[in-house]
Amino acid sequence: MATLVVTKDCTALSDADLAEMAELCGGSGCAFEIGVLSKQAESWVLVTLARDPHDALVGYSFCTLERIGGTPSVLIGLASIEMHDHREEILDSIMRDQMRRAVLAFPDEDVLVGSRLATPSTFSAFGRFNEVIPRPGHKASGEERAWGRRLAKRFGIETASYNDRAFTVSGDGSPSPIFDYVAPDHYVVEVEVAALFDPLDPTAGDVLIGFGWAMAEDLDALLKETGGL
Repeated sequence: MATLVVTKDCTALSDADLAEMAELCGGSGCAFEIGVLSKQAESWVLVTLARDPHDALVGYSFCTLERIGGTPSVLIGLASIEMHDHREEILDSIMRDQMRRAVLAFPDEDVLVGSRLATPSTFSAFGRFNEVIPRPGHKASGEERAWGRRLAKRFGIETASYNDRAFTVSGDGSPSPIFDYVAPDHYVVEVEVAALFDPLDPTAGDVLIGFGWAMAEDLDALLKETGGL
């Protein structure tokens, strides 16, 4: 399926865009209300919209490109990918467009990519990145734990609700602006990966903060592949 992806400033989102986004059900099976989407549009700089060949919205992702303590970063806010037969392609199209923008903004630099995850299969979205944290069999270093705290702060999460050893956040009972994606059935979730999410209650708004690194050489290859457009 040919997926058309457009990234634009959140200020350019129209009421029609928000209404369309509010009708899209992601992997959780629930659509986010216009009020939530409007707040996201105020909190983030960019939004990526993915459409199918019939111009129907099949996915979206709020994000921003910024430096955190001097480190190039792509932070992904609320994202929702429809439970579509081609959802892997939709996800890939959105992520590739955001990474292309990252290399244009931060040439020749490794880029940190972080988001809030609620289910084990969402972890598959980070499979393209290096040194993903947290990950099975890896004890996070002090610096990696510090990065988790920086991201939690950037996401507006209160210190008391964040566990910097498990990278988990205790919700307040309201829905969290998560990366809402469920991998296709053929994707096998490792038992060790599922264990990372065992403490979470998504219905209470619990999330896991996950991040990884897009390496400069991979971003450069992507830019050459897309012709730098």
